[in-house]
Amino acid sequence: MLTEKSDRRWGKMSASQMLRHCDLVLQVPLKKVHLPGINILFRTIGAVTKVEMQIFNNGIPRNMPTFQKLIVNFECDFDGSKTNLLNTLKDFRTASENKELPDHHRLFGTMTKKDWGFLEYKHLDHHLKQFKV
Repeated sequence: MLTEKSDRRWGKMSASQMLRHCDLVLQVPLKKVHLPGINILFRTIGAVTKVEMQIFNNGIPRNMPTFQKLIVNFECDFDGSKTNLLNTLKDFRTASENKELPDHHRLFGTMTKKDWGFLEYKHLDHHLKQFKV
């Protein structure tokens, strides 16, 4: 069970920060967080990574770089972050069911509903495993 005091297996974020980070990442397809453009090299790496993860069903590597807007290096309230993440998950599900997810991601390129679901699942799973959940 995840608590405010849960120990991490890797990385620098606390459990509260991780919840806030996951909330921010889920806000990208909801168009509440806008990511900056990136150069063609990183877009190519992102597109290849998306396909590789789908083919091999592998996870996200530990300590992978992320967009500056998604970095949470400030104190967060655990209960508030947890509640916000759960609410954003509900909003993501509704947007997915209503076919309102964008057809593009700055890093991963062209996206389908299935791509969004898969990548968001992999991201959440990665961070829950970070805290032994």
